Amino acid sequence: MAQTRLCVTVAARTMADLQARRDALVGADLVELRLDTVDRPDVDGALSGRRTPVIVTCRPAWEGGAFRGSEEDRLGLLARALDAGAEFVDVEAKALTPAFAGAAHRDRLVVSWHDFDGVPGDLNARVESMTATGAGTVKVAVMARRLSDCLPLLDVARRRGAPTSVIAMGEAGVATRVLAARFGSCWTYAAEDVAVAPGQLTACRMEREFGFSRVGRDTAIYGVLGKPVSHSVSPAMHNAAFRATGLDAVYLPLAADSYADFLAFADAMRLQGASVTAPFKVDAFNHAGTEDDESRRSRAINTLRRRDDRWEGLNTDLAGFMAPLVRQGGVKGARVTVLGAGGAARAVAVALGAAGAIVTLCGRRAELADAVARIAGARVAPWPPAPGSWDILVNATPVGTHPRVDESPLPEAALDRGLVYDLVYNPPRTRLLADAAARGCRTIGGLDMLVAQAQAQFAWWTGVHPPERTMRDAALARLHEITHV
Repeated sequence: MAQTRLCVTVAARTMADLQARRDALVGADLVELRLDTVDRPDVDGALSGRRTPVIVTCRPAWEGGAFRGSEEDRLGLLARALDAGAEFVDVEAKALTPAFAGAAHRDRLVVSWHDFDGVPGDLNARVESMTATGAGTVKVAVMARRLSDCLPLLDVARRRGAPTSVIAMGEAGVATRVLAARFGSCWTYAAEDVAVAPGQLTACRMEREFGFSRVGRDTAIYGVLGKPVSHSVSPAMHNAAFRATGLDAVYLPLAADSYADFLAFADAMRLQGASVTAPFKVDAFNHAGTEDDESRRSRAINTLRRRDDRWEGLNTDLAGFMAPLVRQGGVKGARVTVLGAGGAARAVAVALGAAGAIVTLCGRRAELADAVARIAGARVAPWPPAPGSWDILVNATPVGTHPRVDESPLPEAALDRGLVYDLVYNPPRTRLLADAAARGCRTIGGLDMLVAQAQAQFAWWTGVHPPERTMRDAALARLHEITHV
């Protein structure tokens, strides 16, 4: 099969802007020209001077587009695009007339169908009906509510035996875009800058972060399991490490509906490993074999790897958390106060206690703090912690996370001289850390932990230790993108 092509969608309000955006694209194999977004669409102007093959689309409002004129006018624009020599013209299956179906240039016709509600049970029958029109290419886009919604698309192109593009929209469908070659797609779609379909990635991110042009049928697949995961920086870190180490692998966001949903997808796609984040760390511990003490103590794992037909689990959160503290001299005998009473607080309290620290939990909800303290063998203190009661303060709450960057779990006056460790990594320098530094405290940011635990995951999966600077720089770049959207 030929290399799957990347089609970049261009939309604009005016023809001049559409042409300018079309001509400014770099790295696109195809350009989808969305005439439905243009105030006064002009087919000849859209095609004139093009340097890259195009797909002319004029999507009606009833199929998720912006065109609100008459069907006669809309189909007239598409017919004109065929006559004017457009490489491809997209016509909805619901609107395909006998005139279009019998066109002399059916090889350039793309018959498309979109379902924004889910995946229909008669998917194959619909594809057969579209194939019967004689159109050269069939495009199918469905809405994925869970990872396993992607799986019915795996056999569509194989069964058809002709050019086909299959896409699962939404956060759970990202795999069908990045792994387009695995799904048998002749091309997949990316956004120029702003997505025009749910779950669509920008062309820049498709190539720079996921290495789309290098992803083939044999590329090993990894990912981050969670929900939501669209703002995770783990794909940026691990894909940068795969490139730096020369491994043929890709790492995806995996927005699962449940742990069973993840397992179904992982088995069908032969996933090799996964990072695990909320809310699936306990599920992963309950279902995967694990040998490390950290996992058993915290009863949660954050890393999975496939061994034949079974999954092995590991917890690198604790080692990642401790790594920067070890560089600061360790915690044995130190008074450590942990803010929070959730899963993160439990994990770090276990790690600190095992390393010899005197651990105190301080949560706004005393009953939750008591429960975590019993598991971790820690003390409990009322909120907020008393000044002078700690040598190390760990924030295991989400307070201060982007976009609420002006918030802090504690007022500046509550910070003594000592070490303040904030597990929040977005932004890299939180309000808590800035206040602590102003009061003369030493500080550690959550990005240090994030990178350290990711390095341990990568090494456990591949046997190769990835460069710390590569992963850190990739995380910082992705964080900058997220916070400047």
